[in-house]
Amino acid sequence: WSQVVSEAEKIVGYPTSFMSLRCLLSDELSNIAMQVRKLVGTKHPLLDTARGFVYDSRNNLQMRGLVVLLISKAAGPSTAELSFQHDMVSGIYSSQRSLAEITELIHTAFLVHRGIVNIGELKSCDGPLKDMQFGNKMAVLSGDFLLANACTSLAQLQNTKVVELISSAIGDLVQGIYYENSKSSEENCLTDDIGVSRWKEQVFLSHSALLAKSCQAAMELAKHSAEIQDMAFQYGKHMSMSHKLHSDLQPFVKESSSDTMAFSLNSAPAILHQEFHGREAWLKQIREPCAPRDNCARPKPPPHRCACVFQQLQEAIKAGKGVTSAIDLCRCHGNRALAALERFPPSEARDALANVVYAVTRFP
Repeated sequence: WSQVVSEAEKIVGYPTSFMSLRCLLSDELSNIAMQVRKLVGTKHPLLDTARGFVYDSRNNLQMRGLVVLLISKAAGPSTAELSFQHDMVSGIYSSQRSLAEITELIHTAFLVHRGIVNIGELKSCDGPLKDMQFGNKMAVLSGDFLLANACTSLAQLQNTKVVELISSAIGDLVQGIYYENSKSSEENCLTDDIGVSRWKEQVFLSHSALLAKSCQAAMELAKHSAEIQDMAFQYGKHMSMSHKLHSDLQPFVKESSSDTMAFSLNSAPAILHQEFHGREAWLKQIREPCAPRDNCARPKPPPHRCACVFQQLQEAIKAGKGVTSAIDLCRCHGNRALAALERFPPSEARDALANVVYAVTRFP
């Protein structure tokens, strides 16, 4: 993955990790960074998010902006925009580069907002209450600041359709995150009763909509046809779905892992496992206490928080059809993304977009 990203960055002209630095190194955010340092010594999630801006080993933070730049270069100029080719650098319009930055700022803003913790669930080891409350305020304000900057830059593009597309993507993000968290506060809720189709809807809203609509908006900025815009949308949608499936599968396909990796009970392999075995059988597996060999005390409700129960669930999912079905689904979305690329002329940028798909559909 890192090699694919590195090679793709060379094609678009400069490392995408610098795309949002213009905002991240502004006086306002420098001040925010100084305030965030007060959280050192606590376990507030905002610290991990901030570290990810600088030390992101998986190169996931800048992936969306990179794809927007690559698909912009792959499509090239349209016949309607030939008079504006002097505005292109490395085959990409300046407005498309601005759109890539906007996409990254919106994604980063939501990452920061996701770092808000539930004060009622804190433990003494997480850090002093006043520091955790301060961290929540910083997460809200700094996320709002990034989102406001993105909206200002979006208006400066002076394209009504692009504003409409990205605004609807922000709405999709909010709706998707609401679905993800709507039942998290219910004490007895172990896992949502959702099938694969509902899972796909939720993942599209919270993970795919922003990239899909940004790819479409990039084509609109270059005045490409509705057909090319739709192909760009389809690539962004299905590539990001593959990316999410690949991420969900990591706890189940990692070969050398002595410790049990955390996974969501609403991740793709778990949802597919539930569909094969039925809702009641799945809930029974979740509620089962640890086996005596685990040397673990009988868990109190909710039992899914016990580490050995998680390990038993992970082993059960691995033994069933959930993992192989999730891999098949990941490759299915990858193939649909590659099919959308066929409508773009052959180029280095198109090859790089295909390599991004190959990177997230390859498993050990």
